[in-house]
Amino acid sequence: MITFPNAKINLGLHITSKRKDGYHDIETCMVPIPLCDALEMVLDKKPSWNSSGLAIPGDPKDNLILKAEKLIRKDFQGLPNLSIHLHKNIPMGAGLGGGSADGAFALQLMNNLFDLHLDDFFLEEYAAQLGSDCPFFIENTPKIARGRGEILEPIDLLLKGSYLVLINPGIHVGTKEAYAGVTPAAPKVNLEEVLEDRSRWKAELVNDFEASIFKNHPEIAGIKEKMYEAGAFYSAMSGSGSSVFGLFEEKPNSLGWQENYFVFESAL
Repeated sequence: MITFPNAKINLGLHITSKRKDGYHDIETCMVPIPLCDALEMVLDKKPSWNSSGLAIPGDPKDNLILKAEKLIRKDFQGLPNLSIHLHKNIPMGAGLGGGSADGAFALQLMNNLFDLHLDDFFLEEYAAQLGSDCPFFIENTPKIARGRGEILEPIDLLLKGSYLVLINPGIHVGTKEAYAGVTPAAPKVNLEEVLEDRSRWKAELVNDFEASIFKNHPEIAGIKEKMYEAGAFYSAMSGSGSSVFGLFEEKPNSLGWQENYFVFESAL
């Protein structure tokens, strides 16, 4: 079986408080976008793992796909071995949730491949053990996320017909750097109300990470500015960066991005 884990973008991202467990409480709207990896699982005599596309740094044992497999095998004994292949297309550490999507889609794929008949509630429980963003990708529809990101509420958000331009300049923004520049505080606006009115998005739909990251990395700020110059009705950094997206009413003219940038465009 093969599936296509997709990325997400954040419409607004507020860091509301520091938790006793070391994590932060957030408030954001996460929206799936059609930038995808490809994940294949095949029943096989011998277990195997390999990847292609973008190089995946670190120990393979830390990959969320393999962690998802370990979770399933812990509760369901005697399952057949799997040959797993991931073609990586979503930039990593870019605020796009690619790794989280891979883990969540792996759970869904094993659920189907092994006929486990787990409903979304149980899959989200497994996904929450993998990472804060992972549960979002089980239903994979626009959601307001709170808590660590695992408390999800559906939202009727209509972006169909809009055009997305997504840029990743390849600048590494570490999680520690991102949170160091943020002072947690209660949101100044009601996120659901702002999302209902696009005319408020540019001024009030804020990513709290931007202020300090733009100061440290003016190049990222410049990408957002260029999106608005090209006519975007909304532009923001996704997650803790460094990807920046622009939403347009229609496809803009070529913006002439640097050749070393990762560029993705698509109608929504």
